[in-house]
Amino acid sequence: MDDEVQQPEYEVGTGILCVFGRQLKLFRERAGMDRAQLGSLTGYSASTIASFEQGRRVPPPRFIDRADEVLDAGGVLSASKEEVARAQYPAFFRHAARLETEAIELHVYANQAVPGLLQTEEYARAIFMMMRPPMDDELIEQRVSARLARQEILSGRDAPLASFVIDEAVLRRPIGGRGVLRGQLEHVLLMGERRNIEIQVMPLDREENAGMAGPFTLIETKEGRRIAYAEVQNVSRLQTERERVRALEAKYGIIRAQALTPRESLAYVEKLLGEP
Repeated sequence: MDDEVQQPEYEVGTGILCVFGRQLKLFRERAGMDRAQLGSLTGYSASTIASFEQGRRVPPPRFIDRADEVLDAGGVLSASKEEVARAQYPAFFRHAARLETEAIELHVYANQAVPGLLQTEEYARAIFMMMRPPMDDELIEQRVSARLARQEILSGRDAPLASFVIDEAVLRRPIGGRGVLRGQLEHVLLMGERRNIEIQVMPLDREENAGMAGPFTLIETKEGRRIAYAEVQNVSRLQTERERVRALEAKYGIIRAQALTPRESLAYVEKLLGEP
């Protein structure tokens, strides 16, 4: 039985964005407005409205709600809001992003970069600017906005219990420059002080590290589903088969035991901040 969860493969200019864009245009024309008029009522330029209608740009939730209201769409546009929002993410990550919003527990092992849920805006932008082939500026800003929006799940009353084990090499790698790294380390400290978040560091001098096969994420949803997510070179896999998920859960337990404790880890990050 195939345990890989397939994900929708729509991108900017196709699928849900084009469907939404056609609906937006129909409601606009029904209301007797041109693009400039709709733009003035929603706070966007006529060219941006054109981009939304042509499926070339992802409309933000606030625009969708406002357009639904001024065009008297009766909730039709707003009903697409969550699906449209997922178009901000690359296709390989969209299903995982949805599962994150349903999580009561999230556990992440990272040995390449600071986990997206903990990244600062500057660090995230530096990550996307390093991508090859290069992304255009608009897509970079879209991806940064989407990453920052994801982080909202770690706040509020229904925030999941989250733990992160981060390899020391990640915390020393000056992605974006020393200033960006310093801001990122300070952010890690702030996040580690939250009661629903535990952060651990895997020191470079450890002779044993069960995470050498690469990064992965464990997700438990409100419905009790347990899922593992792994990604390499923009190819992702969601594991749902219980035996495989259980193996990664056991591995994560060993990784946590091999790493510094949460208290030791925050002290270690402070030490890194004090280094020249």
